[in-house]
Amino acid sequence: PLSRAAMADRDFGSKPGSGGVMNQEQSKVDRKERLRQLAMQTMDVSKDPYLLRNHLGSYECKLCLTLHNNEGNYLAHTQGKRHQENVARRLAREARDNPILPMANRRKVTIRKTVKIGRPGYRVTKQIAPETRQKSLLFEIEYPEIEQGLQPRHRFMSAYEQRVEAPNKDFQYILFAAEPYETIAFKIPNVEIDKSEGKFTTDWDADSRSFRLQLFFKS
Repeated sequence: PLSRAAMADRDFGSKPGSGGVMNQEQSKVDRKERLRQLAMQTMDVSKDPYLLRNHLGSYECKLCLTLHNNEGNYLAHTQGKRHQENVARRLAREARDNPILPMANRRKVTIRKTVKIGRPGYRVTKQIAPETRQKSLLFEIEYPEIEQGLQPRHRFMSAYEQRVEAPNKDFQYILFAAEPYETIAFKIPNVEIDKSEGKFTTDWDADSRSFRLQLFFKS
């Protein structure tokens, strides 16, 4: 009879007549296949904001900039560490750039139907700070017919949120909105905005009804 030590060795090694212990590479392949099967059962790719089918019939992940031969491979990719980490980073960035009030402090928003009167007048000035050589943009938007008591709003949008043109990771958008005007957007470099004191400013002049926003890009 085998000793306990010998039995333990046999448990962790290959049994006579078997195909051997699954090696690390086989284990990875098996895990990928399980993830692919799980994703195909639980995910609806038609609602995936990061999936892009190109003209060659391949599948692209717009978030990770990866290329996949078929839907199954793409779904397996979405379950992997790289994709999950990129999704987490994106959500954290959006939460930082667009903070949401706690539920207790939120006010119920009533959607209003407003007749739009067209786009506002605007002027965009490119500047360079002489001391830091930082590039800057100054937006001046005119809202002479803005509704009483309102102030213009702005927000940033990634290239993958918009549906007007093909996404380009090198650019982002800044949007300005005020009723009853149409929302306008400007395409700007996808470079980190400097949010330090004096580097990102907004001003609403209620008398002239002019909104100014100046931003600096980090060098």
